[in-house]
Amino acid sequence: MKYTEYQFTIIPPEPWRDILVAYLGELPFESFIETETGFLAYIKTAEDTDIQDLPVLSSPDVQISYEKKPAPDINWNEEWEKNFSPVLVENQIYIHTDFHPERKEIPYQIVIEPKMSFGTGHHETTYNMLHAMLSMDFQGKDVLDMGCGTGVLGIFAKMRGANYVEAIDIDDWSYNNALENAEKNKITLQIKSGDADLLGNRSFNIILANINKNILLKDMKTYAENLTPDGQLLLSGIYEHDFNDIIAEAGKYGLKFVQKWSKSNWISILLRYDLQ
Repeated sequence: MKYTEYQFTIIPPEPWRDILVAYLGELPFESFIETETGFLAYIKTAEDTDIQDLPVLSSPDVQISYEKKPAPDINWNEEWEKNFSPVLVENQIYIHTDFHPERKEIPYQIVIEPKMSFGTGHHETTYNMLHAMLSMDFQGKDVLDMGCGTGVLGIFAKMRGANYVEAIDIDDWSYNNALENAEKNKITLQIKSGDADLLGNRSFNIILANINKNILLKDMKTYAENLTPDGQLLLSGIYEHDFNDIIAEAGKYGLKFVQKWSKSNWISILLRYDLQ
């Protein structure tokens, strides 16, 4: 498989590195490797696309330049082993791969094969979701992991006692990676390839959606329709400055703000139906 390598230089790197990665993540880019001045991004050459119209590239608040070239043949497993470090969330969740040592003193151990899927726990959005989930009651609940990536959120929900977990992602690579990771952790997830149109009339006690602002706004009504009357909706993939937009849209469907978790300008928001 032939890949094209993009080398991005970003001034200043933060928080614009993460913002640009979020935009590219909505395109067929499959892997990102951080550098001192920006990052490298990889996309299948056959799926290479024009990125010049991305809004972030014309922002007056940042200077972004890039070069692209055919990528050298890469042993991706070897690259991940060199670049993937374990993730520890609040001293409670330890996310690691087969080539990392176990840490049995940590209550929750999640083994993943990260490959190119989003959701390893390194990014602030996934970290915030896992942090929030530590304080939520999953015992006996039916849970939806929307935009599941590696499947780590659904896996953790099951570890916390969820009765049923459905995991959905539109990306084929993520779908297959979630299947692999569920098997690695001996966890049963109902994993599906697609988007919110798959939900039908099924109701969930908890919906987890770590995607991006535009999709969250577009699908908010669908999430609300698929929550039980006492349901909770945990959202991530959004910035601090997106908070009011998310809350306003959620309010249209009777969803009330409960709590927010923040890390490096990224936030997760917990909502529930206002039953008063």
